[in-house]
Amino acid sequence: MSDSDTNEYWRSLDDLASTPEFQDRLAREFPRQAIGWSDDEDPAEGRRNFLKLMSASLALAGMTACTRQPVEHIMPYVRQPEELIPGRPLFFATATTLGGVATGVLAESHEGRPTKIEGNPDHAASLGACDAFSQASVLQLYDPDRARAATLQGEIHAWSAFQGALHDAMGAQKKNGAGIRILTETVTSPSMAEQLRNIQKLYPAAKWHQWEPAGPHSARAAASLAFGKPTNTYYNLANANVIVSLDSDFLASGAGHLRYARQFASRRRPSDDNAAMNRLYVVEPMPTPTGTKADHRLALRASDIEEFAGALANGLGVVNAPKKTDNAEVYKWIGGIARDLQANQGACLVIAGECQSPTVHALAHFINQKLGNVGKTVFYTDPIEAAPVDQLASLEDLVKDLDSGAVEILLILGGNPAFTAPVELGMRDRLKKARLRIRLSLYADETSEVCQWHLPEAHYLETWGDARAFDGSVTIQQPLIQPLYNGRSALQILQMLTEQPETSAYDLVKGYWAQ
Repeated sequence: MSDSDTNEYWRSLDDLASTPEFQDRLAREFPRQAIGWSDDEDPAEGRRNFLKLMSASLALAGMTACTRQPVEHIMPYVRQPEELIPGRPLFFATATTLGGVATGVLAESHEGRPTKIEGNPDHAASLGACDAFSQASVLQLYDPDRARAATLQGEIHAWSAFQGALHDAMGAQKKNGAGIRILTETVTSPSMAEQLRNIQKLYPAAKWHQWEPAGPHSARAAASLAFGKPTNTYYNLANANVIVSLDSDFLASGAGHLRYARQFASRRRPSDDNAAMNRLYVVEPMPTPTGTKADHRLALRASDIEEFAGALANGLGVVNAPKKTDNAEVYKWIGGIARDLQANQGACLVIAGECQSPTVHALAHFINQKLGNVGKTVFYTDPIEAAPVDQLASLEDLVKDLDSGAVEILLILGGNPAFTAPVELGMRDRLKKARLRIRLSLYADETSEVCQWHLPEAHYLETWGDARAFDGSVTIQQPLIQPLYNGRSALQILQMLTEQPETSAYDLVKGYWAQ
């Protein structure tokens, strides 16, 4: 600020120094002749010129109001659907999938646009509840970052161009399809499973691989260990007086957790019919929502859970000589838990966490069998997966074929194996060894970068489909809106490998269940 009577402020040190370079830059950014008002003018004259210019600008802007725009009538429908009333929502039963497992939901729709997802009270997996993934799925439908067009090396192409390229590539596989590889996530859809079986009949040497990074790999391996074949396990917590969780967050994650949370909560409200509350023991390495509900919680290292399970099995007379542990706290708990379980035989439950080893899962099966819980609180069914294979071994088999140069066509449906596969497999570089790489997904990601063709996937609210829930029950997925970005479902892409490539997803699902 200067020492004159009128305070003067400078915007920067350059302004204070008033260097020639600064004056030149100032003149170019704020040209004085643009408004005809310079610092050399009389202040009153300068303000007068400024008001003249502003008045002229406002007058010119107001002139637009003198022109009459043509009258436009907004008509919502040429022929309004009979069941649709503006402002009143419609609800449609469908299903979301997570890890391939279905959860029944009700999709709310306003004037043909999905707006909200809620649980379906008539579906066994949700009982009217809804998780965060299902709630967010309607936002995924309108996500502006979704893939919007079929691309080849980043360049937009028509779907017909892709179909032509695929047809030419498949023409070279007419003998037995030895060069065809299909990589999917866990598939529980009966319709898609039938499609894949038909494709393998057309091309007997073609291979189908699965990879689900957060799938129940240990539970699958333990079922084969305990029963000699793949088996699906689910629970009925409503009949359980005592529950022991071995690092299982069954109230907040995993297949059927919405149902389990409802059943568990029903036993925490004493009533005339059921005066006794259930009791929950949780052994876990870190706090979980299930652990916060525990009556008794033991913090134990993840590596010690197996030893705890072995000691508990030994205390119940299931197995002999479990591994010893240096943690004396474990043995303080074993006696009390074992007595509580034995006092509630047929009305208790031991649940192993999905991240625990196959040994822990197998011990949980043996304990439940010993206590007479099977058929009361524990139930076994056929696998809900269409092909319950060791997915890591399946992925390693694909890697071997890629290294040997045996893969001519690699079709990747969903997932992101370049990012989620074990790092030691180096999938990002190995995928490039396939001659033709095709990717179907909602988003362009790490796997899309190493594939020539990237295809926009249809959202589950845009297409027909089906999937199995945690207990094996089937739910049909129905669309509420036409595909926003002209996407295709996995059913439609697989159909392009057959002799009837134009069959719609609706006809595929209906045709399968009509059998």
